[in-house]
Amino acid sequence: MAPEPSADHPEHKKKVNLMDASGAERKDEDDTATAILKKKKKPNQLMVTDAVNDDNSIIALSNNTMDTLQLFRGDTVLVRGKKRKDTVLIVLADDDLDDGSARINRVVRHNLRVKHGDMITIHPCPDIKYAKRIAVLPIADTVEGLTGSLFDVFLAPYFREAYRPVRQGDLFVVRGGMRAVEFKVVEVDPPEYGIVAQDTVIHCEGEPIQRDEEENNLNEVGYDDIGGCRKQMAQIREMVELPLRHPQLFKSIGIKPPRGVLLFGPPGTGKTLMARAVANETGAFFFLINGPEIMSKMAGESESNLRKAFEEAEKNSPAIIFIDEIDSIAPKRDKTNGEVERRVVSQLLTLMDGMKARSNVVVMAATNRPNSIDPALRRFGRFDREVDIGVPDPTGRLEILQIHTKNMKLGDDVDLEQIAAETHGYVGSDIAALCSEAAMQQIREKMDLIDLDEDTIDAEVLDSLGVTMENFRFALGVSNPSALREVAVVEVPNVRWEDIGGLETVKEELKESVQYPVDHPEKFLKFGMSPSRGVLFYGPPGTGKTMLAKAVANECAANFISVKGPELLSMWFGESESNIRDIFDKARAAAPCIVFLDELDSIAKARGGSVGDAGGASDRVVNQLLTEMDGMTSKKNVFVIGATNRPEQLDPALCRPGRLDSLIYVPLPDEVGRLSILTAQLRKTPVADDVDLNYIASKTHGFSGADLGFITQRAVKLAIREAISTEIQRTKEREANGEDVDMEGEEDPVPELTKRHFEEAMQMARRSVSDVEIRRYEAFAQQMKNAGPGAYFKFPEGGVEGAAGNGGAGNSFGDAGDDEGLYD
Repeated sequence: MAPEPSADHPEHKKKVNLMDASGAERKDEDDTATAILKKKKKPNQLMVTDAVNDDNSIIALSNNTMDTLQLFRGDTVLVRGKKRKDTVLIVLADDDLDDGSARINRVVRHNLRVKHGDMITIHPCPDIKYAKRIAVLPIADTVEGLTGSLFDVFLAPYFREAYRPVRQGDLFVVRGGMRAVEFKVVEVDPPEYGIVAQDTVIHCEGEPIQRDEEENNLNEVGYDDIGGCRKQMAQIREMVELPLRHPQLFKSIGIKPPRGVLLFGPPGTGKTLMARAVANETGAFFFLINGPEIMSKMAGESESNLRKAFEEAEKNSPAIIFIDEIDSIAPKRDKTNGEVERRVVSQLLTLMDGMKARSNVVVMAATNRPNSIDPALRRFGRFDREVDIGVPDPTGRLEILQIHTKNMKLGDDVDLEQIAAETHGYVGSDIAALCSEAAMQQIREKMDLIDLDEDTIDAEVLDSLGVTMENFRFALGVSNPSALREVAVVEVPNVRWEDIGGLETVKEELKESVQYPVDHPEKFLKFGMSPSRGVLFYGPPGTGKTMLAKAVANECAANFISVKGPELLSMWFGESESNIRDIFDKARAAAPCIVFLDELDSIAKARGGSVGDAGGASDRVVNQLLTEMDGMTSKKNVFVIGATNRPEQLDPALCRPGRLDSLIYVPLPDEVGRLSILTAQLRKTPVADDVDLNYIASKTHGFSGADLGFITQRAVKLAIREAISTEIQRTKEREANGEDVDMEGEEDPVPELTKRHFEEAMQMARRSVSDVEIRRYEAFAQQMKNAGPGAYFKFPEGGVEGAAGNGGAGNSFGDAGDDEGLYD
């Protein structure tokens, strides 16, 4: 992982603003909501460091620590690690060690599931007995090819005269005869733990244990494997751990402990993972019910399956019952036709209510459609607490990235903060996909060193693998947030500001309305105003409205959903409106997000004019659009950019401030604009020095950007045609002369665009927008300007009295006296 920036390793990268770009306020961490997550400091909590003498049964402490805990050299202690793992070790003193740390070797760390820097707790263990017999078995892949007695070579020397304490389920490594063999303690009698003395019988007969069975127990999730939802984690822990661990807390304060927790949120945020982590860390009996598995075709069978699950859990209390995908077995009863679903829901209701009070069973359920669950389940006493596990903010994404990359080999240039800041709208599973895609890309780059047919890969190749920032960049390009998978492909377009010639004022205005709220949310908070929510471009076709929207999306690294107007309309009743709803829901989930509605006039025509239209479908679509754009909560950064070339047909309610508040007229370019458009288009094209673009710009009055694009494209086409025909000509001449047809040494016949090409292209050029149309746009723009006080509004000098004196010269627009006259 990337080293932590410390005093001697200053952070030189650009500071990434991990403010929540979706506009939600940041919460302070030290509030009581997350109090359960704070670690209590105890004297017997020590920090793990690496062992000096590599022995599997020793924990080294400093003298002071031993005094504080009243331990002596050679005492046996019980050490607890993570995920409720513990083991028994012998204490030795080590003078070089700091107080508050403990040295244990790799094997013990593995048994306790801890790594360097984690905390372990130590308890004296005076009542440990000498074991009568223990059974150990080797791990299969460490004993391959070994002959001879394992007992004589490995175990006897390891245990002889050592009085080692062992705990059932631990692994230990024994070195002997040039090999290291791993063993697992399968059984200890008396159970759990004991000391192997002279008269202890050691059994080691039996099949060796397969490594993968071992690994499965390892892959349990703990709280450390969950990032990006501290708040929700705290809520779940206080709802689940407290009733299971300390039911008497609730008894003494006189309330019933909570019965159930419902987790909901978009897919991939870690709902099931969270339940699994809680079960592993509390040590509760975990009973998983997958929604659809309960259903059965026999009458009454489904309900009895549910009853069995609850009975089983009560027998094994404390227990957690986890119902995954609960919307499949508990849908709303008035909406379903099936008799079975209704009975299952009723059975679930009675089971959750009739659970014997404080039988130490907590029910957890997960769904991504909380509103399709029967409402009777969502009352207090059944699922008391509903925890919304949402899309993580940048800080959360950084935590998730660190968890996913902690076992990855990263290059030095990888900046996780930068990646976290750029992955708007990603949930946990998307980030996992991103990391694995980056790693795969690294493997693809090294593919020439890897031979698929060989059994082994060189150690050097394996060592040289390391995921670089380039790989992450590539992965960011190919992956996109799962909330947006099925929408019109959400890609951040690759158009930059410099690809757009001219339109300087428009660009400036766009930056202010879209980029500022994403990049500087704190400024808006300071002035107490929410940023503007929408922009409408209008102007003749071919002036670059769509291109501007693309550039905006690219420059402020927001997600971009492009919606073509007509494809929202559908023949089914109510379908067109729900399409619009879906798009805005997706945009909110992936905030900050830009929704670009191209050809807006096709879906937002002025209402009331449509005769013979399918039951007023377009009117309903407009209404849906209006409510979506106004009901957009200010918490989320969703921008709407509309583009149209028939502004007078739009519904006037859509263009009011608060919906599409900035109306931006994108005019035909003037001469300077045309010049910069030509240069932008010919940025990558070789052009002869004597071609005067200024002259072209001066002669193309009234051409739009697209028309100029046609000219340059045409010129390039002519040049290519000339180059190809020249080459064919030369080849023919060569063949006629009997020379070898080698093209290498020749100079390129057409190295660049010349005047001739442009002159020929200009003969084909034509204007696409007539003067009449331009006048129409100009009139509309002028009308918009005239609808306000315009440039004449000034505060009067010397206060209100001064204004009365000079008759309010120039301030005659809509004076208060005329308000009654508005409605005559």
